[in-house]
Amino acid sequence: MPSAFQFQCHFVLIFLAASKGETRYLEVRDAGEDEPFLLLSEDLKRELSAGQIYRRSLRCIDMLSIEGQFTFTAEQPQLHCATFFIGEPEELITIDYDFVNIDCQGGDFLKVFDGWILKGEKFPSSLDHPLPTSQRYVDFCESGNIQRSIRSSQNVAMIFFRIHQPGNGFTVTVKKNANLFPCNVISQTPSGRFTMVIPHQHRNCSFSIIYPVVIKISDLILGHLNGLFLKKPSAGCAGVGDFVELLGGTGLDPSKMFPLADLCHSFHGSAQMKIGCDNTVLRMVSSGKHINRVTFEYHQLDLQETENRKENSIEEFCFPSI
Repeated sequence: MPSAFQFQCHFVLIFLAASKGETRYLEVRDAGEDEPFLLLSEDLKRELSAGQIYRRSLRCIDMLSIEGQFTFTAEQPQLHCATFFIGEPEELITIDYDFVNIDCQGGDFLKVFDGWILKGEKFPSSLDHPLPTSQRYVDFCESGNIQRSIRSSQNVAMIFFRIHQPGNGFTVTVKKNANLFPCNVISQTPSGRFTMVIPHQHRNCSFSIIYPVVIKISDLILGHLNGLFLKKPSAGCAGVGDFVELLGGTGLDPSKMFPLADLCHSFHGSAQMKIGCDNTVLRMVSSGKHINRVTFEYHQLDLQETENRKENSIEEFCFPSI
């Protein structure tokens, strides 16, 4: 049975698809119980490609993956609301306040968070984000007109808000900007291919896939010799400044996930791993001394499939949790 975290995350991603347009724009894919996703119809794509600004009202709990102007107006006291924003891996998100009418003195608030928070867990983790946690929050009631435009550091961001008085609310415009070197990413889809590059930067980058997956690494450049190591208490990449690790777990924060494997050295070929966890993360740690690069592809794990292991493969993990 799916865990509570997996159910919540899949609900969020399904809600994301539903929130991309009005009901008339939605098409249901022929899918089973484990893949109840919705797709945008061609009608909305044509309208947006024609240069029209997309506008709609926000719900108390909402998710957006599209540019446009969005308005929330309270019909009753709304005390625990949030909107999740997500872009493509190579996009950053800019949130502009167009209009705000809230009572900060009466207990209302409107905050932007640089990343996502779900059940108290953050993405990116505090270890991977360039800012301390306190600086990842931008509180409108504190900043006011000083900071009316906020740009995320990765492809996800969110706003929290509380509004007591019916009729009060706000309007924001959401834009997306190109990110030449995407670092921390949450995948919108259960399958894909991605190349992560860290060019002489001392930073950590995580790519999160909120599905059980088969992940195959086809190319890794760290400036070292070949090597692939399973995580053991006395083994791993200790002392190596540049490496890639695979993590699995049931939460959102990579720093709280279980380390499954280390890749300490460059290789060309294929290393494949089945990870049956609710959340799978590929994380690259970079010392800044090299141009590090990893290319990988992934697809949602079919528990009924049997692999013909003609390539390098690592043992399966997390299957008892799904």
